[in-house]
Amino acid sequence: MPEIVLATLNARFAHTAFGLRYLLANMGELSDETCMLEFGIKDNSVDMLTQVVQRNPKIIGFGVYIWNVEPMTRLVAELKRVRPEIIVVLGGPEVSYEAIGQPIVELADYVISGEGDMAFAELCREILKGARPEEKFIAAPVPQLDQVNLPYHLYSDADISHRVLYVEASRGCPFTCEFCLSALEIPVRQFSLEKFLAAMQSLLDRGARQFKFVDRTFNLNLRISQAILQFFLDRYDPEMFLHFEMIPDRLPASLRELIKKFPAGALQFEIGVQTFNDDVGELISRKQDNSKLADNFQFLRRETGVHLHADLIVGLPGESVESFAAGFDRLVALDPQEIQVGILKRLRGTPIVRHDVPFQMTYSPFPPYEILSTSLVSFEQIYQLRRFARFWDLIANSGNFVRTKRLLWSGGESPFNSVMGIANWIYAQDQRSHGIPLPRLAELVFEYLTTQLSRDEELVAQTIWMDYTGGGREDQPKFLRRFILPSPRDLHPERNRLPARQSRHLQGDPMAQ
Repeated sequence: MPEIVLATLNARFAHTAFGLRYLLANMGELSDETCMLEFGIKDNSVDMLTQVVQRNPKIIGFGVYIWNVEPMTRLVAELKRVRPEIIVVLGGPEVSYEAIGQPIVELADYVISGEGDMAFAELCREILKGARPEEKFIAAPVPQLDQVNLPYHLYSDADISHRVLYVEASRGCPFTCEFCLSALEIPVRQFSLEKFLAAMQSLLDRGARQFKFVDRTFNLNLRISQAILQFFLDRYDPEMFLHFEMIPDRLPASLRELIKKFPAGALQFEIGVQTFNDDVGELISRKQDNSKLADNFQFLRRETGVHLHADLIVGLPGESVESFAAGFDRLVALDPQEIQVGILKRLRGTPIVRHDVPFQMTYSPFPPYEILSTSLVSFEQIYQLRRFARFWDLIANSGNFVRTKRLLWSGGESPFNSVMGIANWIYAQDQRSHGIPLPRLAELVFEYLTTQLSRDEELVAQTIWMDYTGGGREDQPKFLRRFILPSPRDLHPERNRLPARQSRHLQGDPMAQ
């Protein structure tokens, strides 16, 4: 039986616990005495508890995050009831800041804040030698990345086949956006490029083709980013898919030329726009050249096949509904394939709290600590914007209505107002925003476009059918049976092997035709 267990609760099965793999890779002589358990946030706590207890460890290390702290608290509480002698060590961003007073922290024996790659193993050595530290809270020294063992060999064959593979070439962020934990991090540090690319080659040799880079600013160091892109381009095959987080206003000519060489759909860039309001950006210590941002978006959409995933945040201090709406319309005009409308979260430790009084920032006291109201946006308006975000995700981001969504504002209407209109109308019909089957959603979109916006029935029917069958469906919804529609196989003779959501966007993207 292992003496040490590493465990966490992932948000979804497809997600892998990147942090646990780093800890396991750096356990040194204790590696053979350590095992890893990955659960899901919806798993039964008794089932999880049973798996932990069966292994009879002396020490268990839990990775605690904003998405799992509530079920994790229950698991730790039950574990301490059943096996109080097991030493519980917590780590992760949710317990690295403002830890005192958290119920899960009260239950634990130790809490490691910061990057625990080396600190967790050192704590385990002391405990197993009988020299338990007196201090409960341990601030991990920032590790030198050349001393940190890479964890990529710990991805199993099943992980490679069925789950997201997280990778990183750097840590840290040079920016100080006050809503983000990266604002608290030390400057950017790079892993050895040679060792990193060797690890990527090993994953490729094992069949890995989809990689999600978690670097906060992949395009900050151009020498490194170009070397990594060239590495994957030299080894490209049609199943390859690479996800990067990019700085929106930094895309020099050398990087542009390399990006252009990738086939459509091979690259996905997640670009945090967050706000177009310069005054709001200054309030939250976020500097962004919006003219360069627009130029980069236009280049990426017109001259490359990159899938763009852009982020906007609802509820920032100083941002009104009207300001957010103007920013949303501006971003829609730049035509990224996806726009994630996120609700502001008050992450523990972030300096966004300095705006609480002047802007009357009211947050939920429970994870994920989302904004409930501000001095400029009422609770009722936040609720409306939540619904807006949900239906934008269902209609636009899902890729199920790539062509159809444009009919919402094809008469020159504001995209924001158009999406708010259909969101409120659909909710009034079905009184729900979750669990709507795709055929029913397609019918509701058809009804709204034809009865509320007076769009041509034949055009709407043909457009919805093109989108509906783009994901591989061949069933014809009842509301479309009075129209003469082409065979799905004639509409979509070829299908690619990209992730489903990106594949649907690619098939409906006029820039990729």
